[in-house]
Amino acid sequence: MGDPSSSLAGFPAASVKRLVVKIGSALLVDSDGAIRSEWLAGVAADIAARRTAGQQIIVVSSGAIALGARRLALPKGGRGSLDDAQAAAAVGQIALSGHWASLLGDNGLTAAQMLLTLDDLENRRRYLNAAATLERLLSLGVVPVINENDSVATTEIRFGDNDRLAARIGQAARADAVVLLSDVDGLYTANPHGNPDARLVPEVKRIDADILAMADGGSGSGMGSGGMASKIEAAKIATGAGAHLAIISGKADRPLSAWEGGANGTIFLAQTGKRARQNWIAGRLTVKGWILIDAGAEAALRKGNSLLPAGVTEIDGSFARGDMVDICAADGQPIARGLAEYDADDARRIAGKRKSEIASLLGTAMRPALVHRDHMVIL
Repeated sequence: MGDPSSSLAGFPAASVKRLVVKIGSALLVDSDGAIRSEWLAGVAADIAARRTAGQQIIVVSSGAIALGARRLALPKGGRGSLDDAQAAAAVGQIALSGHWASLLGDNGLTAAQMLLTLDDLENRRRYLNAAATLERLLSLGVVPVINENDSVATTEIRFGDNDRLAARIGQAARADAVVLLSDVDGLYTANPHGNPDARLVPEVKRIDADILAMADGGSGSGMGSGGMASKIEAAKIATGAGAHLAIISGKADRPLSAWEGGANGTIFLAQTGKRARQNWIAGRLTVKGWILIDAGAEAALRKGNSLLPAGVTEIDGSFARGDMVDICAADGQPIARGLAEYDADDARRIAGKRKSEIASLLGTAMRPALVHRDHMVIL
């Protein structure tokens, strides 16, 4: 792919036609819960410049809870309870979308609001509906502004942070790249706060154990919900779907312009080869069960075969047919993910069984694979 420091730094319109930009609460809202209007105006100007250059932009914007909590005078930034967070989000989202519509409008752009929960992108039909809406908005020259629907989201249907939401939006929109504006200017070998030996990692070709070990899960502002660990999880989703992901500093007045001008950042390079349905499977965050397999089954999966019950050694979790399950090697490490062809009870009955034995156990309900290769992706 070449050297990203020369061809991809700044993600110019010539090479990245569709870009997702994620903005966190700590950048958008100050410590008192007021929106940073001048800074946001600079971001809007950056977006307008990129639209003029021919780049399509999607914004994933946090800030609704923090903004609403200030207006309602709620303690702990609105995060003291689920009820407070939902109420704060309902109030703050109106103000947040109003700011975006006004600032983008000042630059001759039309904004659109989309509020999503985890379930909207985990359910295949709703995922495709969201993707179609994004496609149409972008074709009309609109800038979609997206946030998690915190006014209705509960623990079971939350992304938990907008880093992963941005990656999933990038996946659904078939974006070329995702940019996460952060309070640090990229991934460091160690937490850079107070550590003079920490070094910036400008490029990541593969997310391995060494990269994961560099992540710090803390969020320094107290307003956001994601730290470096969530950003690396987002990078796994985005790069697996064929999109580059960059972590850059959002502290500059014009952060996208600053990065285009040579400011520091970390680029995670896109991986290739997965089909659209496989991308959706790989990026899903809700897994209902785990299937442990033997070495022979693992070898068969890596050759592109379906998972047959004969190679299964253990079933864990409670899942129904069509639910997402992780398929794990003998050492417990997930190697694949797919949609179960059986519910958990029947899967336990047929685990380790040959085709003839399964037929006698289940009769006409028998399906040849526990997870079919067309509904599976190797991780």
